[in-house]
Amino acid sequence: MFGYVVVNKPELKIKEFDMYHEYYCGLCHRLQSCHKAASRFSLNYDYVFLIVLLSGLYEPEEICEKRRCMVHPVGKQRIRYNEFTDYVADMTVVLARLKCMDDWRDEKNFAGKVYGDILKKQYKKVQKKYPEKVEIIEQAILNLENAQRKKEENIDVVSGYSAKIFAEVFAVYDDEWEQSLRKIGFYLGKFIYIMDAFDDMENDIRDNIYNPFRMWYPEKGFDERVRKILMVNAAECAREFEKLPIVSEQVHILRNILYSGIWTKFAKISDRRKEDEKSL
Repeated sequence: MFGYVVVNKPELKIKEFDMYHEYYCGLCHRLQSCHKAASRFSLNYDYVFLIVLLSGLYEPEEICEKRRCMVHPVGKQRIRYNEFTDYVADMTVVLARLKCMDDWRDEKNFAGKVYGDILKKQYKKVQKKYPEKVEIIEQAILNLENAQRKKEENIDVVSGYSAKIFAEVFAVYDDEWEQSLRKIGFYLGKFIYIMDAFDDMENDIRDNIYNPFRMWYPEKGFDERVRKILMVNAAECAREFEKLPIVSEQVHILRNILYSGIWTKFAKISDRRKEDEKSL
């Protein structure tokens, strides 16, 4: 994940944001506890959405406590975690290592390779725990790499491979909610891939790196065209989310993210482009 699935903080109540941040700190804590300190470098607010979603849906027993950390050494921070925090920590390690290996193969990113090697042992640990799930994710990433290598221009095709990764990550159990969670993950995965390509457009052109929007840019109305594609996926994601029986306090955080938070980065990117155009 890339930092696009976040809250719109001004629209949240203080207690809601506090809970959101507690889940974030809880994930950081469990990454270190389950997968050693180095795994915390893969921490991302995007992963918190899944923890909040699963916690709100299944309502597991939670542990809330105060702990010190390297980031906040002065005072103890409130943290919140449960069984799904550990699951997301596992998936964080898997996705982080696979992303590092992908970057090494495509861009010869040496720093990424080093970090990927550091995560190798923990990756193998998770692989033994979820063999089928990890295999599906690995295959989806290989399909994505092949599509990018062939410079696939159909955004629906290439983002679909990313969507399959998130669909698999979101489906924790084989139960009545599995299909809804898969669909939420699928459409959110497409949204993230498209937003990331939109965000990286100028840098990818400068560095001669594949980007599915390269043929569209910088034609007039580019931002609006991408926004409409994002809206379709965001709407499908939200529609599936509203089918879930989440009535706990987490629901306000989740709606904030799905209806507002995921658009905050798009607005920043568009505003940045407008300012760049004015300066030319």
